[in-house]
Amino acid sequence: MTEVFGIIRLSALIGLALLLAACAGQPIQRKDGSTSAKSFSVKNLAKGDIDTVCETHQQEVLASLKTLALKLYRRNPREWRKSGFASAEAASEALFAPLSNWAESELRKRDWQASLNDAWREDFGGDRVRALIDGLLVMVMASYGHQSEFFLLSELDAQKLYNSARNIEAVVWKLSNARAANGDLFLLTNSMDPRTPANLSFEREFGKMIAIQDTLAKIIEDKTNRAIRFGIVNLATLAFMPI
Repeated sequence: MTEVFGIIRLSALIGLALLLAACAGQPIQRKDGSTSAKSFSVKNLAKGDIDTVCETHQQEVLASLKTLALKLYRRNPREWRKSGFASAEAASEALFAPLSNWAESELRKRDWQASLNDAWREDFGGDRVRALIDGLLVMVMASYGHQSEFFLLSELDAQKLYNSARNIEAVVWKLSNARAANGDLFLLTNSMDPRTPANLSFEREFGKMIAIQDTLAKIIEDKTNRAIRFGIVNLATLAFMPI
């Protein structure tokens, strides 16, 4: 009899939890067409608030990276043509296709440091935007332990998140300063031409990525009580910080 009452009580508690979730309020409809509504999944019971925070930060940094990929292709159309795509949009979308099955993706195994450096190699004849974004994508995912979902037993390393932010800063510096032998920038980004309106949109998106990674690094540092060791990238050699 006790067991029966236990089952009834558990069922009642689950029912109450579902009812409260349903009554919590209407989902938010965002300007970009997305919504805050989420379907119920049993695995969500194994998530804590910090896990949701990690997922949200990761989604935001990847969204900025996708925005940057498309902007880079539009600013440097010769690069997507090298990869044989019909448009900047098609080339950009292809870059992030591996995320749908990241655990089995070949891109996950890519040497992200070598890929980033390819973007500025004088003798590199491939798609420089792809090399840059591939490197950034693998590095960012590595800073999240190559996870796309986080649960109560998931662990993130604050140092890796911090290091990734410093590496992104180094990439921004390189994009603005690395030039080919003829004096041209390898990839065009921001525009400060006095004859046209200033375009600093690239700087803003990179800044968002840096801020997101730094903020989450601080959150994880407080959670794990493991202090971050501060450092900078050697811009002369562009030896990135380890992830």
